[in-house]
Amino acid sequence: MKPILRVLTGCTAVGKTEWALRWAERRGAEIVSCDSLLFYRGMDIGTAKPTAAERARVPHHLIDIREVTEPMNVTYYVTLAQRAVAEIAGRERDVLVVGGSGFYLKTFFAPVADEVAVSPELRAEVAALPLQVALARLRALNPEGLGALDTANPRRVVRALERCRASGRTLAALAADFARLTPAFTGWEVRLTRIERPAEELERRIEARVQAMVRTGLVDEVRRLVGAGFKENPSAARAIGYREVIALLEGQLPEDQLAQEITKNTRALVKKQRTWFRTQLPTHRVVTAEALERGDGLFEVS
Repeated sequence: MKPILRVLTGCTAVGKTEWALRWAERRGAEIVSCDSLLFYRGMDIGTAKPTAAERARVPHHLIDIREVTEPMNVTYYVTLAQRAVAEIAGRERDVLVVGGSGFYLKTFFAPVADEVAVSPELRAEVAALPLQVALARLRALNPEGLGALDTANPRRVVRALERCRASGRTLAALAADFARLTPAFTGWEVRLTRIERPAEELERRIEARVQAMVRTGLVDEVRRLVGAGFKENPSAARAIGYREVIALLEGQLPEDQLAQEITKNTRALVKKQRTWFRTQLPTHRVVTAEALERGDGLFEVS
């Protein structure tokens, strides 16, 4: 019988941290983070990172493992997550994966990255190309066509060209290779639960969270991060809550509009998250926060 790996997800501000702590504390479990921003040291307020007191209640893994200037990628995450899960299981404790970052979350259900290694030199060379030049070179390497590639998306064109150049293979051949990959956690029985709240309630929680972030020092946090080279890492600096404060610090956003702008962008993120959960996740348990308060369990089968 396969060991059980439990995964808890849901939209931003839905209450994942609170319910994960309750469940893990009761079960003596340990938590593995699956949030693309909790990796970074110093990104605390704007990410609603579990506090030191919360992390003292339950052991957490894969939080504060990178400096803000160090990029993170899903391949490295898979390696770290496999190691953390194995170590927790070796202690005969339950594992609870918690997070809402779709691409990282998907690693527990399906392959998400191939083994093509792109050198920094090649990445820089391709990034410097105008979109139409990159697209022309990509077409030349793929005489049978580009399949479903979104050729209007510069990032996807660049990534496709990088991978074709680095591997010497066509997109079709790379796709065939990818289809044969084994999921990273194929040796586990993965049980997924998603927490839901009514839209109006979630909006109130988002507004309250943003107000609390601004009140408790988000601007000072971002100012310190910028001083530490934060903007060298676009994945972190463009995150909601951080990009708006950077705009404020650079004189592009009035202070009295900061909370409103963060709230608006967080709502847009939640809309994208809901679509992603609906279309990309395998069949899973959905439970409302109200049902949890009434005593329903996070996972139907213990």
